Amino acid sequence: MKRGKKHREVYQKVDRFKEYGLLEAVDFLKGNSVVKFDETVEISVMLGVDPRKSDQAVRGAAVLPNGLGKTVRVLAFVQGEKETEAKEAGADYTGGEDIAEKIKSGWLEFDAVVATPDMMRVVGKLGKILGTRGLMPNPKVGTVTMEVGKAVEELKKGKVEFRVDKGAILHAPLGKLSFESNSIIENAKAFFDAVLKAKPSAAKGQYIKKVTLTSTMGQGLKINVNDLK
Repeated sequence: MKRGKKHREVYQKVDRFKEYGLLEAVDFLKGNSVVKFDETVEISVMLGVDPRKSDQAVRGAAVLPNGLGKTVRVLAFVQGEKETEAKEAGADYTGGEDIAEKIKSGWLEFDAVVATPDMMRVVGKLGKILGTRGLMPNPKVGTVTMEVGKAVEELKKGKVEFRVDKGAILHAPLGKLSFESNSIIENAKAFFDAVLKAKPSAAKGQYIKKVTLTSTMGQGLKINVNDLK
């Protein structure tokens, strides 16, 4: 891809052999943005696991203390008193069969889905629609639960799910570049802590192999892992 002059100038500033401190990396990205929109800060973690083996699959979720800098529209599949609980917690949409039929008709104006266990009989029929978009509720990440109010609150605050890909890498957003540096750092540490807790017992050897921090249009910077602990 042909890059503009400003992009090339920033590229020349990056030390490819250096492991940057977390604050240093965040400040570099903030000080070298070449676009006019508010970029998203993103983290990538390369793991020492074999994602082809089911007992080494890494999946989980992290609640970012400073949020993502965007409004998250939450849909809750609930009934009875749990619907009231979900609404009071801030759910944007609630329901059951009625919402499911609406989704089958093409409605997808939501960013996250939670459900109580008894409603999975309804949600399960939407697997082909929600699953392909990464929206299917899952008990492993806390989106299938009887504590639906808590689940909704976490998603509204900035809960991110992660799942290792075929290359043994995790990707996640950490908020906006306009955030205070310390806010981004706190989010990064919360995410990294969740990744450490998600280490499968079958994983042997070095678990964290490489961590990279970047922004939507910025350069990727290799991070000193010890700075994240």
